[in-house]
Amino acid sequence: PMGSERMEMRKRQMSTTQETPGSAQAQHSTGNRGSNACCFCWCCCCSCSCLTVRNQDEERARRTSHELQAEGIPNCEESPAPTLEEVNAWAQSFDKLMLTPAGRNAFREFLRTEFSEENMLFWMACEELKQESNKSVIEEKARLIYEDYISILSPKEVSLDSRVREVINRNMLEPSQHTFDDAQLQIYTLMHRDSYPRFMNSAIYKDLLRSLSEKSIEA
Repeated sequence: PMGSERMEMRKRQMSTTQETPGSAQAQHSTGNRGSNACCFCWCCCCSCSCLTVRNQDEERARRTSHELQAEGIPNCEESPAPTLEEVNAWAQSFDKLMLTPAGRNAFREFLRTEFSEENMLFWMACEELKQESNKSVIEEKARLIYEDYISILSPKEVSLDSRVREVINRNMLEPSQHTFDDAQLQIYTLMHRDSYPRFMNSAIYKDLLRSLSEKSIEA
């Protein structure tokens, strides 16, 4: 009986060893068949769900890479250096800060130190969406904004209440330039009440103000 058990075990081991190269070869040939091959089976299935997921991941990776290249330097908006008058005006109201590219850049730099830069990025993306008139472009940009800043799976998700999220989900059935208006206002208000006061007391703002004041005196 012991010998029979050993023989049975050896047969199982040999069977497993023989199956392994075959499986590897099948997987290799599957990869060579290109986009019609399913990663979970050896058959060809052009509408395989696993391929859909893989293609979406690849597309997302390409888009992310493109976004990083487009951003380049940390401040994504080109603007002349702010004047002392402009920087002083930022202290008068949050609206004046947000009206100028230089103000948004300085504030965005501060938000980055607090790990909340996505608030500014979302607000800017909404402003860009409002400038579009082409329906297909609007739909694509709305989808990207949703994936980047609304989806709970995104690392750049902004903080929105349930009411606003419900509005967005309804609006996404037929996206427009104003799909995210309620959400944009909520994030604008959040930055105004929460981040703006700290920005005015931050080293980033004070150092910029001091530097421009010294240059003004020298001139």
